[in-house]
Amino acid sequence: MDLGALEFREPLLLVLALLAVPVYFLGRRASGRVVFSSLRLLPRHGRSLRARLAWLPDAAVALALVALVVAAAGPRVGERFSRVHREGIAIMMVVDVSGSMQALDLSTEDGERTRLEAVQDVFESFVLGGGDLPGRRDDAIGLVRFAGYADTAAPLTLDHENLAAAARNLDIVRDRAEDGTAIGDALGLAVERLRDATATSRIVLLLTDGVHNAGVESPGAAAELARSMGIKVYTIGAGTTGLAPVRVEDPRTGRTALRAVAVEVDEAVLADIAERTGGRFFRAGDAEALTRVYTEIDRLERTRISEERFRQYEELFGVPLALGLALAALGWLTRVAVFARLP
Repeated sequence: MDLGALEFREPLLLVLALLAVPVYFLGRRASGRVVFSSLRLLPRHGRSLRARLAWLPDAAVALALVALVVAAAGPRVGERFSRVHREGIAIMMVVDVSGSMQALDLSTEDGERTRLEAVQDVFESFVLGGGDLPGRRDDAIGLVRFAGYADTAAPLTLDHENLAAAARNLDIVRDRAEDGTAIGDALGLAVERLRDATATSRIVLLLTDGVHNAGVESPGAAAELARSMGIKVYTIGAGTTGLAPVRVEDPRTGRTALRAVAVEVDEAVLADIAERTGGRFFRAGDAEALTRVYTEIDRLERTRISEERFRQYEELFGVPLALGLALAALGWLTRVAVFARLP
């Protein structure tokens, strides 16, 4: 217990402790003394021990008053502050899993990584915390994946461990019939998943490395739907533009080799989506830039804290209360049984 944090619930009551002084002196002047016409009538020898300690009952009563006043003032030690409520944000993460996400231009010095693997790493740090990212423990987060089609990989959830596992299990599409970049359908699906979210702030983080070329809904129409529902969209263009290295397997030999493949990011469409919804468009041409983008978004969209705090206390009035009652009883008993006064 840290007594340095001792405080009183009603500190003004402590002023009453000053009454102990007049109580003591009034007790000493109380009736019960025998009056002699002359001091020569008293015995010649010195005062007895009992006479010398006759002040003890009055002192005990005075100290009892002090202890009872301290108890009434409510001594207590503050232990800690407790959080009552935090209001989180609803976030839908939209990740491109089209064939172009096999490009290796987001690799680091530690080794080769496809674009998708780089996104998975920063996604996990964004959700759970890691590096410069503190995590989003109070936010409901969901995940939409898309290529030629869009589907929900994880609904809005506070179970971030399972959400991170779902993101880690994302695979790049291999079937040409499923390949493509349906930005409009993916954004529209994410907006639908946020429609019934109760959070006051709802956002979409949409990451792609390609050009809208598939799906039914146009990116502009999906952006207008998001705007009408008050949903802010942050768009991220991942990877370089031009040629990017891709590791390709030779079906005859099973060996892999790097091949330069033409890639393009639809920056105009992504910027338009962000502008319409009040979000921002970011460009991430390498792994470090991708991390910086998510760090910047994390800073811009922090959890709205709407909370009350109360302090928990350990009440200490019991000790002075017990001491005061004991001293009062001691004073009364010693006055009656040991230091009784003659009338």
